[in-house]
Amino acid sequence: MPVESGSSAARQAKQKRKSHSLSIRRTNSTEQDRAGLQRDLLEGQDSKLPLSLRNTLLDLFGQIEREFENLYIENIELRREIETLNERLAGEGQTIDGGDLTKGALKAKASHSTSQLSQKLKTTYKASTSKIVSSFKATTSRAVCQLVKEYAGHRDGIWDLSITRIQPVILGDRLGRCGNVSADHSAMLWSIETGRCLLKYMGHAGSVNSIKFHPTEQMVLTASGDQTAHIWRYMVQLPAPQPVTDINAPCEEDVEFSDKDEVEGEGEGPSECPTLRVACTTLKSHQGVVIAADWLVGGKQVVTASWDRAANLYDVETSELVHTLTGHDQELTHCCTHPTQRLVVTSSRDTTFRLWDFRDPSIHSVNVFQGHTDTVTSAVFTVGDNVVSGSDDRTVKVWDLKNMRSPIATIRTDSAVNRISVSVNQRIIALPHDNRQVRLFDMAGVRLARLPRSNRQGHRRMVCCTAWSEENPACNLFSCGFDRQAIGWNINIPALLQEK
Repeated sequence: MPVESGSSAARQAKQKRKSHSLSIRRTNSTEQDRAGLQRDLLEGQDSKLPLSLRNTLLDLFGQIEREFENLYIENIELRREIETLNERLAGEGQTIDGGDLTKGALKAKASHSTSQLSQKLKTTYKASTSKIVSSFKATTSRAVCQLVKEYAGHRDGIWDLSITRIQPVILGDRLGRCGNVSADHSAMLWSIETGRCLLKYMGHAGSVNSIKFHPTEQMVLTASGDQTAHIWRYMVQLPAPQPVTDINAPCEEDVEFSDKDEVEGEGEGPSECPTLRVACTTLKSHQGVVIAADWLVGGKQVVTASWDRAANLYDVETSELVHTLTGHDQELTHCCTHPTQRLVVTSSRDTTFRLWDFRDPSIHSVNVFQGHTDTVTSAVFTVGDNVVSGSDDRTVKVWDLKNMRSPIATIRTDSAVNRISVSVNQRIIALPHDNRQVRLFDMAGVRLARLPRSNRQGHRRMVCCTAWSEENPACNLFSCGFDRQAIGWNINIPALLQEK
Protein backbone atom coordinates (compact mmCIF):
# COMPACT_ATOMS: atom_id res chain seq x y z
CA MET A 1 0.00 0.00 0.00
CA PRO A 2 2.71 2.63 0.82
CA VAL A 3 4.72 1.69 -2.28
CA GLU A 4 1.76 2.19 -4.57
CA SER A 5 0.85 5.53 -3.05
CA GLY A 6 4.48 6.72 -3.38
CA SER A 7 4.71 5.84 -7.08
CA SER A 8 1.34 7.47 -7.70
CA ALA A 9 2.50 10.68 -6.01
CA ALA A 10 5.65 10.68 -8.14
CA ARG A 11 3.61 10.37 -11.33
CA GLN A 12 1.32 13.20 -10.20
CA ALA A 13 4.27 15.46 -9.43
CA LYS A 14 5.82 14.75 -12.85
CA GLN A 15 2.55 15.60 -14.59
CA LYS A 16 2.22 18.84 -12.59
CA ARG A 17 5.73 19.98 -13.53
CA LYS A 18 5.00 19.23 -17.15
CA SER A 19 1.71 21.18 -17.11
CA HIS A 20 3.43 24.07 -15.30
CA SER A 21 6.18 24.33 -17.93
CA LEU A 22 3.57 24.21 -20.71
CA SER A 23 1.65 27.04 -19.03
CA ILE A 24 4.78 29.17 -18.78
CA ARG A 25 5.68 28.59 -22.44
CA ARG A 26 2.13 29.38 -23.48
CA THR A 27 2.23 32.60 -21.47
CA ASN A 28 5.57 33.70 -22.93
CA SER A 29 4.56 32.89 -26.50
CA THR A 30 1.43 35.01 -26.33
CA GLU A 31 2.91 38.08 -24.60
CA GLN A 32 4.11 39.75 -27.80
CA ASP A 33 0.87 39.01 -29.66
CA ARG A 34 -1.21 40.34 -26.76
CA ALA A 35 0.89 43.53 -26.47
CA GLY A 36 0.61 44.20 -30.21
CA LEU A 37 -3.16 43.63 -30.15
CA GLN A 38 -3.60 45.97 -27.17
CA ARG A 39 -1.58 48.71 -28.86
CA ASP A 40 -3.66 48.37 -32.04
CA LEU A 41 -6.87 48.65 -30.02
CA LEU A 42 -5.55 51.63 -28.07
CA GLU A 43 -4.43 53.49 -31.19
CA GLY A 44 -7.87 53.00 -32.69
CA GLN A 45 -9.61 54.65 -29.74
CA ASP A 46 -10.40 58.34 -29.55
CA SER A 47 -8.20 59.29 -26.59
CA LYS A 48 -6.97 62.69 -25.57
CA LEU A 49 -3.89 61.26 -23.83
CA PRO A 50 -0.50 61.76 -25.51
CA LEU A 51 0.83 58.72 -27.31
CA SER A 52 3.87 58.40 -25.02
CA LEU A 53 1.65 58.44 -21.91
CA ARG A 54 -0.69 55.87 -23.39
CA ASN A 55 2.24 53.59 -24.21
CA THR A 56 3.55 53.97 -20.67
CA LEU A 57 0.18 53.10 -19.17
CA LEU A 58 -0.13 50.14 -21.53
CA ASP A 59 3.26 48.83 -20.47
CA LEU A 60 2.35 49.19 -16.78
CA PHE A 61 -0.94 47.36 -17.23
CA GLY A 62 0.86 44.68 -19.17
CA GLN A 63 3.34 44.20 -16.34
CA ILE A 64 0.50 43.94 -13.84
CA GLU A 65 -1.32 41.39 -15.98
CA ARG A 66 1.79 39.24 -16.44
CA GLU A 67 2.57 39.43 -12.72
CA PHE A 68 -0.90 38.31 -11.69
CA GLU A 69 -0.87 35.59 -14.32
CA ASN A 70 2.35 34.16 -12.93
CA LEU A 71 0.93 34.40 -9.42
CA TYR A 72 -2.18 32.57 -10.55
CA ILE A 73 -0.10 29.72 -11.97
CA GLU A 74 1.99 29.53 -8.83
CA ASN A 75 -1.17 29.55 -6.73
CA ILE A 76 -2.45 26.53 -8.64
CA GLU A 77 0.83 24.70 -8.12
CA LEU A 78 0.84 25.45 -4.40
CA ARG A 79 -2.72 24.21 -4.04
CA ARG A 80 -1.72 20.97 -5.77
CA GLU A 81 1.21 20.60 -3.40
CA ILE A 82 -1.15 21.06 -0.47
CA GLU A 83 -3.47 18.37 -1.81
CA THR A 84 -0.55 15.98 -2.37
CA LEU A 85 0.75 16.64 1.13
CA ASN A 86 -2.67 16.00 2.65
CA GLU A 87 -3.00 12.74 0.72
CA ARG A 88 0.44 11.61 1.84
CA LEU A 89 -0.22 12.48 5.47
CA ALA A 90 -3.57 10.71 5.31
CA GLY A 91 -1.82 7.61 3.96
CA GLU A 92 0.80 7.73 6.71
CA GLY A 93 -1.91 8.08 9.31
CA GLN A 94 -3.65 4.92 8.07
CA THR A 95 -0.37 3.00 7.97
CA ILE A 96 0.79 3.97 11.45
CA ASP A 97 -2.32 3.75 13.61
CA GLY A 98 -5.06 2.69 11.21
CA GLY A 99 -6.97 5.92 11.89
CA ASP A 100 -7.69 9.02 9.90
CA LEU A 101 -6.12 12.45 9.80
CA THR A 102 -8.43 13.90 12.46
CA LYS A 103 -6.48 12.48 15.42
CA GLY A 104 -3.28 13.07 17.29
CA ALA A 105 -0.03 14.60 16.14
CA LEU A 106 -0.72 13.95 12.43
CA LYS A 107 -3.51 16.50 12.48
CA ALA A 108 -1.24 19.11 13.99
CA LYS A 109 1.53 18.27 11.49
CA ALA A 110 -0.83 18.59 8.53
CA SER A 111 -2.27 21.83 9.87
CA HIS A 112 1.21 23.26 10.42
CA SER A 113 2.40 22.30 6.91
CA THR A 114 -0.72 23.74 5.32
CA SER A 115 -0.29 26.94 7.30
CA GLN A 116 3.32 27.22 6.13
CA LEU A 117 2.35 26.83 2.48
CA SER A 118 -0.47 29.33 2.88
CA GLN A 119 1.92 31.84 4.45
CA LYS A 120 4.39 31.25 1.61
CA LEU A 121 1.67 32.04 -0.90
CA LYS A 122 0.76 35.28 0.90
CA THR A 123 4.41 36.35 1.16
CA THR A 124 5.04 35.66 -2.53
CA TYR A 125 1.94 37.62 -3.51
CA LYS A 126 2.88 40.66 -1.38
CA ALA A 127 6.53 40.71 -2.46
CA SER A 128 5.68 40.43 -6.15
CA THR A 129 3.01 43.12 -6.22
CA SER A 130 4.17 45.69 -3.64
CA LYS A 131 6.67 47.35 -5.99
CA ILE A 132 4.15 47.77 -8.80
CA VAL A 133 1.37 48.96 -6.49
CA SER A 134 3.68 51.41 -4.69
CA SER A 135 4.90 53.00 -7.92
CA PHE A 136 1.36 53.20 -9.25
CA LYS A 137 0.16 55.00 -6.08
CA ALA A 138 3.00 57.49 -6.32
CA THR A 139 1.76 58.65 -9.73
CA THR A 140 -1.59 59.81 -8.30
CA SER A 141 -0.06 62.58 -6.16
CA ARG A 142 3.36 63.91 -5.41
CA ALA A 143 4.92 65.07 -2.14
CA VAL A 144 6.50 68.51 -2.00
CA CYS A 145 9.99 68.51 -0.47
CA GLN A 146 11.97 71.73 -0.38
CA LEU A 147 15.35 72.64 1.08
CA VAL A 148 14.90 75.54 3.53
CA LYS A 149 18.17 76.11 5.40
CA GLU A 150 21.72 74.75 5.58
CA TYR A 151 23.64 74.72 8.86
CA ALA A 152 27.38 74.65 8.22
CA GLY A 153 30.26 75.22 10.62
CA HIS A 154 31.65 71.85 11.68
CA ARG A 155 35.09 70.73 10.61
CA ASP A 156 34.16 67.05 10.45
CA GLY A 157 31.24 64.82 9.50
CA ILE A 158 28.05 65.22 11.55
CA TRP A 159 26.76 61.98 13.03
CA ASP A 160 23.60 62.96 14.88
CA LEU A 161 21.14 65.79 15.46
CA SER A 162 18.19 66.51 17.74
CA ILE A 163 15.40 69.09 18.19
CA THR A 164 14.36 70.65 21.50
CA ARG A 165 10.93 69.77 22.84
CA ILE A 166 10.55 73.05 24.72
CA GLN A 167 10.84 76.75 23.85
CA PRO A 168 12.95 78.12 22.36
CA VAL A 169 12.98 75.45 19.64
CA ILE A 170 16.58 75.00 18.49
CA LEU A 171 18.62 72.45 16.59
CA GLY A 172 21.52 70.55 18.10
CA ASP A 173 24.05 68.37 16.31
CA ARG A 174 27.13 66.44 17.21
CA LEU A 175 29.93 65.13 15.09
CA GLY A 176 33.13 63.15 14.91
CA ARG A 177 34.58 60.11 13.24
CA CYS A 178 34.10 56.61 14.61
CA GLY A 179 36.51 55.89 17.44
CA ASN A 180 38.29 58.11 19.92
CA VAL A 181 40.04 60.48 17.51
CA SER A 182 38.38 63.31 15.60
CA ALA A 183 39.34 66.65 14.15
CA ASP A 184 36.35 68.22 15.90
CA HIS A 185 34.99 67.08 19.30
CA SER A 186 32.19 69.61 19.57
CA ALA A 187 28.40 69.75 19.78
CA MET A 188 26.61 72.83 18.46
CA LEU A 189 23.22 74.44 19.07
CA TRP A 190 21.67 76.28 16.13
CA SER A 191 18.88 78.76 15.53
CA ILE A 192 16.48 77.04 13.16
CA GLU A 193 15.21 80.27 11.59
CA THR A 194 18.51 82.09 11.04
CA GLY A 195 20.97 79.20 10.76
CA ARG A 196 23.35 80.84 13.25
CA CYS A 197 25.30 78.93 15.88
CA LEU A 198 24.04 79.77 19.39
CA LEU A 199 26.36 77.66 21.56
CA LYS A 200 29.29 75.30 21.11
CA TYR A 201 30.05 72.58 23.68
CA MET A 202 33.71 71.51 23.89
CA GLY A 203 33.72 69.42 27.08
CA HIS A 204 34.43 66.01 25.56
CA ALA A 205 37.90 64.63 24.92
CA GLY A 206 36.73 62.43 22.05
CA SER A 207 34.26 62.26 19.21
CA VAL A 208 30.75 63.37 20.17
CA ASN A 209 28.49 60.56 18.97
CA SER A 210 25.02 61.49 20.21
CA ILE A 211 22.97 64.47 21.39
CA LYS A 212 19.53 64.53 23.08
CA PHE A 213 17.62 67.41 24.68
CA HIS A 214 15.89 67.06 28.06
CA PRO A 215 12.09 66.75 27.65
CA THR A 216 11.24 69.66 29.99
CA GLU A 217 14.45 71.52 30.98
CA GLN A 218 17.27 73.30 29.16
CA MET A 219 19.71 70.42 29.49
CA VAL A 220 21.56 68.36 26.91
CA LEU A 221 22.83 64.77 27.03
CA THR A 222 25.84 63.94 24.85
CA ALA A 223 27.70 60.64 24.38
CA SER A 224 31.33 60.47 23.34
CA GLY A 225 34.19 58.32 22.18
CA ASP A 226 36.00 59.25 25.41
CA GLN A 227 33.85 56.51 27.09
CA THR A 228 31.66 59.02 28.95
CA ALA A 229 28.31 60.74 28.66
CA HIS A 230 27.89 64.40 29.69
CA ILE A 231 24.88 66.33 30.92
CA TRP A 232 25.21 70.10 30.50
CA ARG A 233 22.93 73.12 30.70
CA TYR A 234 22.50 75.77 28.03
CA MET A 235 21.28 79.35 28.00
CA VAL A 236 20.86 80.82 24.54
CA GLN A 237 19.44 84.01 23.08
CA LEU A 238 17.81 83.69 19.69
CA PRO A 239 18.92 86.30 17.11
CA ALA A 240 16.46 88.29 15.04
CA PRO A 241 15.08 86.29 12.07
CA GLN A 242 16.71 86.89 8.70
CA PRO A 243 15.29 86.36 5.22
CA VAL A 244 15.75 82.84 3.92
CA THR A 245 18.32 82.67 1.13
CA ASP A 246 16.98 81.66 -2.24
CA ILE A 247 18.15 78.09 -2.69
CA ASN A 248 17.81 78.40 -6.48
CA ALA A 249 20.23 81.33 -6.71
CA PRO A 250 23.57 80.72 -8.48
CA CYS A 251 26.11 79.01 -6.27
CA GLU A 252 29.86 79.39 -6.44
CA GLU A 253 30.45 75.75 -5.62
CA ASP A 254 28.62 73.85 -8.31
CA VAL A 255 30.69 70.67 -8.20
CA GLU A 256 30.65 67.48 -6.18
CA PHE A 257 32.15 67.53 -2.70
CA SER A 258 35.75 66.26 -2.58
CA ASP A 259 38.44 65.55 -0.02
CA LYS A 260 40.22 68.70 -1.17
CA ASP A 261 37.25 70.75 0.04
CA GLU A 262 37.67 69.25 3.51
CA VAL A 263 41.28 70.37 3.76
CA GLU A 264 40.57 73.87 2.48
CA GLY A 265 37.65 74.31 4.88
CA GLU A 266 39.56 73.18 7.92
CA GLY A 267 39.81 76.67 9.32
CA GLU A 268 36.17 77.60 8.76
CA GLY A 269 33.57 77.75 11.49
CA PRO A 270 31.35 80.01 13.59
CA SER A 271 34.05 82.04 15.33
CA GLU A 272 31.55 84.26 17.19
CA CYS A 273 29.66 81.30 18.72
CA PRO A 274 29.89 81.13 22.57
CA THR A 275 31.72 78.10 23.92
CA LEU A 276 30.93 75.90 26.93
CA ARG A 277 33.57 73.50 28.26
CA VAL A 278 32.29 72.25 31.64
CA ALA A 279 29.56 69.61 32.15
CA CYS A 280 27.16 69.51 35.08
CA THR A 281 27.32 65.72 35.28
CA THR A 282 29.74 63.15 33.88
CA LEU A 283 28.62 59.51 33.61
CA LYS A 284 31.53 57.05 33.77
CA SER A 285 30.99 53.30 33.75
CA HIS A 286 31.61 52.08 30.22
CA GLN A 287 34.79 50.38 29.01
CA GLY A 288 34.37 51.46 25.41
CA VAL A 289 33.07 54.17 23.12
CA VAL A 290 29.64 55.49 24.18
CA ILE A 291 27.85 55.55 20.84
CA ALA A 292 24.40 56.80 21.92
CA ALA A 293 22.40 58.07 24.91
CA ASP A 294 18.81 59.10 25.61
CA TRP A 295 16.58 60.40 28.39
CA LEU A 296 14.10 58.02 30.00
CA VAL A 297 10.53 59.37 30.23
CA GLY A 298 10.42 62.08 32.90
CA GLY A 299 14.08 63.00 32.48
CA LYS A 300 15.23 61.63 35.86
CA GLN A 301 17.19 58.75 34.35
CA VAL A 302 19.28 58.28 31.20
CA VAL A 303 20.36 55.23 29.24
CA THR A 304 23.66 54.90 27.36
CA ALA A 305 24.81 52.40 24.72
CA SER A 306 28.44 51.45 24.25
CA TRP A 307 30.85 49.44 22.16
CA ASP A 308 31.54 47.37 25.29
CA ARG A 309 28.33 45.46 24.37
CA ALA A 310 26.36 46.87 27.30
CA ALA A 311 23.81 49.59 27.95
CA ASN A 312 23.76 51.44 31.27
CA LEU A 313 20.90 53.08 33.13
CA TYR A 314 21.92 56.05 35.31
CA ASP A 315 20.22 58.24 37.89
CA VAL A 316 20.63 61.86 36.76
CA GLU A 317 20.60 63.46 40.22
CA THR A 318 23.17 61.15 41.84
CA SER A 319 25.09 60.09 38.68
CA GLU A 320 24.96 56.52 40.02
CA LEU A 321 24.71 53.43 37.84
CA VAL A 322 21.28 51.85 38.38
CA HIS A 323 21.35 48.90 35.96
CA THR A 324 23.70 47.36 33.42
CA LEU A 325 21.86 45.87 30.45
CA THR A 326 23.83 42.97 29.00
CA GLY A 327 23.01 40.31 26.43
CA HIS A 328 24.15 41.64 23.07
CA ASP A 329 26.93 39.63 21.44
CA GLN A 330 28.59 42.55 19.66
CA GLU A 331 28.97 46.32 19.91
CA LEU A 332 25.86 48.45 20.40
CA THR A 333 25.03 51.00 17.71
CA HIS A 334 22.05 52.93 19.09
CA CYS A 335 19.55 53.26 21.94
CA CYS A 336 16.13 54.90 22.10
CA THR A 337 13.50 55.43 24.82
CA HIS A 338 9.72 55.44 24.57
CA PRO A 339 8.20 58.95 24.79
CA THR A 340 5.54 58.01 27.38
CA GLN A 341 6.55 54.68 28.93
CA ARG A 342 9.60 53.27 30.69
CA LEU A 343 10.75 51.26 27.69
CA VAL A 344 14.20 51.17 26.08
CA VAL A 345 15.30 49.63 22.79
CA THR A 346 18.97 48.93 22.02
CA SER A 347 20.47 48.07 18.62
CA SER A 348 23.63 46.11 17.93
CA ARG A 349 26.02 44.81 15.32
CA ASP A 350 24.87 41.28 16.24
CA THR A 351 21.88 41.80 13.83
CA THR A 352 19.36 42.06 16.69
CA PHE A 353 17.71 44.74 18.78
CA ARG A 354 16.37 44.29 22.30
CA LEU A 355 13.41 45.76 24.13
CA TRP A 356 13.95 46.44 27.84
CA ASP A 357 10.89 46.95 30.05
CA PHE A 358 11.27 49.02 33.25
CA ARG A 359 7.59 49.69 33.88
CA ASP A 360 7.51 47.24 36.80
CA PRO A 361 10.30 48.13 39.29
CA SER A 362 10.53 44.53 40.50
CA ILE A 363 10.71 42.94 37.03
CA HIS A 364 13.05 44.06 34.26
CA SER A 365 12.11 41.96 31.23
CA VAL A 366 13.88 41.86 27.88
CA ASN A 367 12.68 40.74 24.46
CA VAL A 368 14.95 40.02 21.50
CA PHE A 369 13.94 40.95 17.93
CA GLN A 370 15.63 38.88 15.21
CA GLY A 371 14.73 39.95 11.70
CA HIS A 372 17.80 41.50 10.09
CA THR A 373 20.83 39.88 8.49
CA ASP A 374 23.34 42.67 9.16
CA THR A 375 24.06 45.39 11.71
CA VAL A 376 20.95 47.04 13.13
CA THR A 377 21.91 50.71 12.90
CA SER A 378 18.89 52.05 14.81
CA ALA A 379 15.51 51.12 16.25
CA VAL A 380 13.02 53.79 17.34
CA PHE A 381 9.61 53.88 18.97
CA THR A 382 6.51 55.29 17.29
CA VAL A 383 3.16 56.31 18.71
CA GLY A 384 1.38 53.21 19.99
CA ASP A 385 2.96 49.78 20.13
CA ASN A 386 5.22 49.90 17.09
CA VAL A 387 9.00 49.90 16.67
CA VAL A 388 10.80 50.71 13.41
CA SER A 389 14.27 49.26 12.84
CA GLY A 390 16.85 50.04 10.15
CA SER A 391 19.86 47.98 9.14
CA ASP A 392 22.94 47.73 6.97
CA ASP A 393 21.14 44.87 5.18
CA ARG A 394 19.26 47.62 3.27
CA THR A 395 15.92 46.97 4.91
CA VAL A 396 13.66 48.83 7.33
CA LYS A 397 11.07 46.86 9.28
CA VAL A 398 8.00 47.88 11.27
CA TRP A 399 7.25 45.71 14.31
CA ASP A 400 4.30 45.30 16.62
CA LEU A 401 5.39 44.98 20.25
CA LYS A 402 2.53 42.58 20.87
CA ASN A 403 3.72 40.20 18.16
CA MET A 404 7.49 39.96 17.78
CA ARG A 405 7.63 36.91 15.52
CA SER A 406 7.59 38.77 12.22
CA PRO A 407 7.43 42.42 11.06
CA ILE A 408 4.13 43.88 9.94
CA ALA A 409 5.87 45.77 7.10
CA THR A 410 9.24 45.53 5.35
CA ILE A 411 10.87 48.28 3.28
CA ARG A 412 13.63 47.20 0.89
CA THR A 413 16.10 49.81 -0.33
CA ASP A 414 19.20 49.98 -2.53
CA SER A 415 21.56 51.27 0.18
CA ALA A 416 22.38 50.77 3.85
CA VAL A 417 20.10 52.66 6.26
CA ASN A 418 21.47 54.79 9.11
CA ARG A 419 19.69 56.46 12.06
CA ILE A 420 16.04 56.76 11.13
CA SER A 421 13.27 58.92 12.59
CA VAL A 422 9.47 58.72 12.54
CA SER A 423 7.05 61.64 12.43
CA VAL A 424 4.65 61.42 15.36
CA ASN A 425 1.79 63.31 13.71
CA GLN A 426 2.03 62.04 10.13
CA ARG A 427 3.59 58.64 10.93
CA ILE A 428 6.17 59.02 8.16
CA ILE A 429 9.55 57.27 8.30
CA ALA A 430 12.60 59.25 7.13
CA LEU A 431 15.45 57.01 5.95
CA PRO A 432 19.01 58.40 5.67
CA HIS A 433 21.17 56.32 3.33
CA ASP A 434 24.84 55.70 2.66
CA ASN A 435 24.29 56.72 -0.97
CA ARG A 436 23.51 60.37 0.02
CA GLN A 437 19.77 59.96 -0.40
CA VAL A 438 16.92 60.54 2.07
CA ARG A 439 13.67 58.69 1.38
CA LEU A 440 10.23 58.93 3.01
CA PHE A 441 7.89 55.97 3.58
CA ASP A 442 4.64 55.46 5.43
CA MET A 443 4.14 52.85 8.14
CA ALA A 444 2.76 50.37 5.60
CA GLY A 445 6.00 50.43 3.64
CA VAL A 446 4.72 52.56 0.73
CA ARG A 447 7.27 55.00 -0.65
CA LEU A 448 6.11 58.62 -0.50
CA ALA A 449 9.03 60.73 -1.69
CA ARG A 450 12.78 61.16 -2.07
CA LEU A 451 14.35 64.41 -0.96
CA PRO A 452 15.92 66.38 -3.84
CA ARG A 453 19.67 66.07 -4.26
CA SER A 454 21.93 67.73 -6.83
CA ASN A 455 25.30 69.48 -7.04
CA ARG A 456 23.79 72.64 -5.59
CA GLN A 457 21.49 71.31 -2.90
CA GLY A 458 21.15 68.24 -0.74
CA HIS A 459 23.84 66.11 0.84
CA ARG A 460 27.07 65.34 -0.99
CA ARG A 461 28.23 62.56 1.32
CA MET A 462 26.65 59.78 3.37
CA VAL A 463 23.55 60.91 5.30
CA CYS A 464 23.89 59.79 8.92
CA CYS A 465 20.71 60.85 10.69
CA THR A 466 17.27 62.45 10.33
CA ALA A 467 15.05 64.19 12.90
CA TRP A 468 11.47 65.51 12.67
CA SER A 469 10.33 68.85 14.12
CA GLU A 470 6.57 68.51 14.54
CA GLU A 471 5.98 72.05 15.86
CA ASN A 472 7.78 73.87 13.04
CA PRO A 473 5.64 73.87 9.88
CA ALA A 474 8.17 75.83 7.81
CA CYS A 475 11.10 73.48 8.52
CA ASN A 476 9.83 70.13 9.80
CA LEU A 477 12.59 67.67 8.88
CA PHE A 478 16.35 67.83 9.44
CA SER A 479 19.17 65.67 8.13
CA CYS A 480 22.93 65.58 8.62
CA GLY A 481 25.85 63.77 7.05
CA PHE A 482 29.54 63.43 6.34
CA ASP A 483 29.53 66.58 4.21
CA ARG A 484 29.83 68.54 7.50
CA GLN A 485 26.41 70.15 7.29
CA ALA A 486 22.87 69.79 8.60
CA ILE A 487 19.95 70.63 6.34
CA GLY A 488 16.43 71.76 7.19
CA TRP A 489 13.61 70.64 4.89
CA ASN A 490 9.97 71.52 4.41
CA ILE A 491 7.98 68.33 3.81
CA ASN A 492 4.39 68.56 2.61
CA ILE A 493 2.75 65.18 2.13
CA PRO A 494 -0.74 65.38 0.53
CA ALA A 495 -3.42 63.48 2.40
CA LEU A 496 -4.06 61.28 -0.64
CA LEU A 497 -0.51 59.94 -0.47
CA GLN A 498 -0.88 58.92 3.19
CA GLU A 499 -4.06 56.93 2.67
CA LYS A 500 -3.53 53.24 2.98
